[in-house]
Amino acid sequence: MSRDHRLIAARSDLASLELEGVVRAPRFVAPAPRRVIAPRASLRAGPADDAEQVSQLIFGETFDVLDARDGYVWGQARRDGYVGWTPADALSPEMIDATHWVIAPRTFAFAGPSIKTAPFGPISLNALVRITDEKGELSHAKGAGWIPTRHLAPIGQAFAEPAATAEMFLGTPYLWGGRDSLGLDCSGLIQQALWAGGLACPRDSDQQQALGVAADLAQLERGDLVFWRGHVGMMLDAARLIHANAYHMAVAIEPLAEALSRISARGGGDPTAYRRPRLSPGRL
Repeated sequence: MSRDHRLIAARSDLASLELEGVVRAPRFVAPAPRRVIAPRASLRAGPADDAEQVSQLIFGETFDVLDARDGYVWGQARRDGYVGWTPADALSPEMIDATHWVIAPRTFAFAGPSIKTAPFGPISLNALVRITDEKGELSHAKGAGWIPTRHLAPIGQAFAEPAATAEMFLGTPYLWGGRDSLGLDCSGLIQQALWAGGLACPRDSDQQQALGVAADLAQLERGDLVFWRGHVGMMLDAARLIHANAYHMAVAIEPLAEALSRISARGGGDPTAYRRPRLSPGRL
């Protein structure tokens, strides 16, 4: 199993029952699955609103709870394995098998089968929903509301090639730990783009650097990934890069040559890898 602490549901005082015999802990706890019912929820390094946001959960995802403290719960996101603390009120014990996922950058769910009713959301790309009814151009998602049908696709149906998905987020603000359509960090953008293509992808850039096969700087193609220490971007063609970055504080497109020069000048060094994703379908 991975020894990456970000992906191991174990602390000095307890661990997931699933890790009994794998790690040492004074107490093992059975995971309690919970469904994310907020449009998005911070995953933090500690049980406090001012703790570092290390990632996010998005609507419909499953979070396995192992501990609770001060209005927060600690556990592991089932979709990408990330461990952290999230607000307890963002979760529900009612588990629902998803039938569809959101394929628009963001969408609203309406209280009734009319766009004039009260909205819930916005719900972001790759959110998971269970559709129970359809009226006109809206579909009813259990626990959310009525979503435009054109913003949904059946689970398991990839709906966009990764670079096209990344371009959908052009101009989205940069947010440390963000992985939804209102704010993204570099690896959050790549994860969402690859997921939309039906491809498995871990959360952080150093983890993503193990994806696929090596690519050549002189022969980069659309969809190839460029890695620096702590940063990743995606090529739109042989010359242009799209990335969520703290220089523009947004998802931006720029010539790779300019990004290489600026990042090096600012102390980020040269790229650590060029990779071409060739992945197996993952749990979406």
